[in-house]
Amino acid sequence: MDARQVVARELSRAQRILIITGAGLSADSGLPTYRGLNGLYNGLTEEGIPIESALSGPMLRKRPEVCWKYLAELARGCLNAEPNDGHYAIAALQQRKSECWVLTQNIDGFHRRSGSPVDRLIEIHGDLAPVYCSVCGYGDVSFSRVLAYPLPPRCDRCGGILRPSVVLFEEALPAEALARLVQQINLGFDAIVLVGTTASFPYIVEPVLHTLQSGGFVAEINPAMTDLSAAVTIRLQERAVDVLPIVLSHICD
Repeated sequence: MDARQVVARELSRAQRILIITGAGLSADSGLPTYRGLNGLYNGLTEEGIPIESALSGPMLRKRPEVCWKYLAELARGCLNAEPNDGHYAIAALQQRKSECWVLTQNIDGFHRRSGSPVDRLIEIHGDLAPVYCSVCGYGDVSFSRVLAYPLPPRCDRCGGILRPSVVLFEEALPAEALARLVQQINLGFDAIVLVGTTASFPYIVEPVLHTLQSGGFVAEINPAMTDLSAAVTIRLQERAVDVLPIVLSHICD
């Protein structure tokens, strides 16, 4: 039995499942990974600052034109791309397994677009849409419309700077999403699959270690090694888009 079949067998047996996804999943849709936004994450921006500073909450408040320059680049990439077979395989698994959850670091909205149930989807970093006013809160504006505005875009009502529904650097994670995640971690998972994430954040490490300590199964699908690679039950050093549809085809209800 090869590694893909092992993962399929364990997911077939499991009742409660958590799929944790990162930028590597959407890379096969043509989106750059965290360290690959036209090389920006590997050095400094045109302004001579780290991209983490450019895409931060303080930068949005102090120099919104700089923050929006790179927000717009991210948004154009997402709007010009589509979910891939990996996203659709995860959504299909959720349809077959009523207690299968998705925790995603991605802000592209591809899980929603591919059919993942929103009541079992935790977007821990938010979503690019909708866009709303950072001053008065008015909004629910689509990103495609906002990109037609001069940057930085401003509120039609109060003139405040608009912002997307994402967690920028130096901002807190959304309380509601964290509360949902903690609730599910406390219930426990039989199996976890890490897909295209560097797995370095506490909200990823905690459920993984909790599941392993409880005797559960943890698989990692990632071409690169991560902080959790040595700890997982089984590791598939492959691209998610190549693995997930095949794993799904082997899963028994």
